[in-house]
Amino acid sequence: MTDPAAAEFHTLAEWTARVAMDLGPDYFIPAGCRGSGSPAALDWLIAQLGVSAGETLLDCGAGVGGPAAYAAAQRDVRPVLVEPQAGGCRAARALFGFPVVRGDASTLPVAAESFDAAWALGVLCTTQAQVELLREMRRVVRPPGRIGLLVLVARELSPEGQPEDSFFPTAESLRDLVLRAGLRIEAWRNAADIWDPPAQWRERVQRVESELGARYGDKSTWQVAERQTELIGQLLSESTISPQLFSLRLDSAD
Repeated sequence: MTDPAAAEFHTLAEWTARVAMDLGPDYFIPAGCRGSGSPAALDWLIAQLGVSAGETLLDCGAGVGGPAAYAAAQRDVRPVLVEPQAGGCRAARALFGFPVVRGDASTLPVAAESFDAAWALGVLCTTQAQVELLREMRRVVRPPGRIGLLVLVARELSPEGQPEDSFFPTAESLRDLVLRAGLRIEAWRNAADIWDPPAQWRERVQRVESELGARYGDKSTWQVAERQTELIGQLLSESTISPQLFSLRLDSAD
C-alpha cells in the first residue's frame, strides 16, 4: 500500500514539477503552493515575520517550494529548503533552483541561529514529533525568533477521525506545544478568512491539477494522494479542522 506522505511529497511532487515546467514559468509558484499557501495567507505571514531583502528564510518541510519562491518574489529573501522526501527535493530544485537539503524538520541539518526567519506550512500536523519540530525551528533562527506556521487545528482530539499520517492539534494543545518549545504566539489568524486566491492564480492551479489527473489519474500513487486530499477537504468543509496562521517569537521568560 502506498504511503500517503510518499505519494504526495515524493512522487506527486515530481509529477507536479514536470507539469508546471511543461506549462511554463507562470505556473511554477501556483503549482508549488498547492495546498500549502495562497497569496493572501502568505502575505500575512510575510508581513508578520517582517522579512526583508537579503534576509534568509528557512522553509521546513518545503515540499515543492512554492511558498518560499513566493516570499523570494515578494521580498527578495534568500530561501533555504529542508524537505524529507527525495522527490520533493528534486522538484524544488528543478522549479526554483534554491538550496535544498534533504532532512526532517524535527532534526534540522543546519546550525543554530543560522537563519533570520523560518516557517513550516502544513507540516506540524503531519508528524507526531511536534514539540521537537518547534524546538528545532527555535534553535535555528536568530533572536527575536521569527517563526511562521500554517496548522490544521482540530476542534477536538479524535485520532479515529484523522486521515492516515495526520495529527491535528487542538488550539489548546498547540498553545501548550508552543510554550514547551520556548516560544510564544505573537499573532494568529484564521486562514480560511483570507484564503481565496485571485482568479488567475486559481485558474493556474486548476490547470495544473487537471493536467496531473489526465496524465496520472490511473496511477495508484495519484489515487492515494487524491483520497488524502478529499478526506482533509471533507474535514475542512465540516469545520472539524480549520487552517490557522501563527506568528511566533522566542519566549522572553524562557
